[in-house]
Amino acid sequence: MSTQKPIRHYLQFSDLSLDEYEYVIERAHVIKRKFKNYEIYHPLVDRTLVMVFDKNSTRTRLSFEAGMHQLGGAAIYLNTRDSQLGRGEPVEDAGQVMSRMCDVLMVRTFGQDIIERFAAHSRVPVINGLTNEHHPCQVFADIFTYYEHRGSIAGKTVAWVGDANNMLYSWLQAAEVFGFHVNVSTPKGYDMDMSLVSTDRYTFFANPSDACEGADLVNTDVWTSMGYEDENAARLKAFDGWIVDSAKMARAKPDALFMHCLPAHRGEEVSADVIDGPQSVVWDEAENRLHIQKALIEYLLLGRLDGK
Repeated sequence: MSTQKPIRHYLQFSDLSLDEYEYVIERAHVIKRKFKNYEIYHPLVDRTLVMVFDKNSTRTRLSFEAGMHQLGGAAIYLNTRDSQLGRGEPVEDAGQVMSRMCDVLMVRTFGQDIIERFAAHSRVPVINGLTNEHHPCQVFADIFTYYEHRGSIAGKTVAWVGDANNMLYSWLQAAEVFGFHVNVSTPKGYDMDMSLVSTDRYTFFANPSDACEGADLVNTDVWTSMGYEDENAARLKAFDGWIVDSAKMARAKPDALFMHCLPAHRGEEVSADVIDGPQSVVWDEAENRLHIQKALIEYLLLGRLDGK
């Protein structure tokens, strides 16, 4: 008598163990190499990904949709404005129905509670494509990018300069899993929500330049995330001085990398000479959403594979 494999969701970075992350990273290396060599690799023939978007996207939609096709499966795009979710259908009902018609769900929405409710009523794995509180796929791609350029991130120092947003909270969870340290600098009044912090692997700096001192990786994001557009004018004033420029990068290690999850506003959170400069790996970082998510979907649906 066969037993059904328990469903694994990926709703925040802490959902996988270090051993699982290291396995998926190795798979991403293999899958990326196949992609670059034009090798057909279709382990997910006849599998379907449904992508539910509450928030607009470029990289998330492209990477999940293209990735699923490249794995031999199909991807269906649903915007809540064009579905019954936009007319008040309960998330719980949508999760029940959608998961009966596909093999994996990706949800990009506002509150983390929404995706948790999706997952609680889903028969298939649910992946967080972004919520207000967490952005695990992006940070996973960032760590994969660091591995490609510098090797293991264990024991390294990551500087976070800017808003205390979903990216920061996922970086802090990643620090606990991978064993690195985060230097955090956010403007006064835009502090971390400590209910979302479950590690002590960070140090807070009031001065953003000090946060960059000795860093192996300097990271930032837009000052006004989706859903906070009404605060834009106030944020531009409050974040004055938090731009990652060449002076701040000079405080980091000489071989430090710069990352930004994009889209970027040159002249606000990052200067053009940094994001377009030799230490920037933002384009590799963006591309790696494709490869790490392909490996993640493969793992959630097929488990561990040997020698493929």
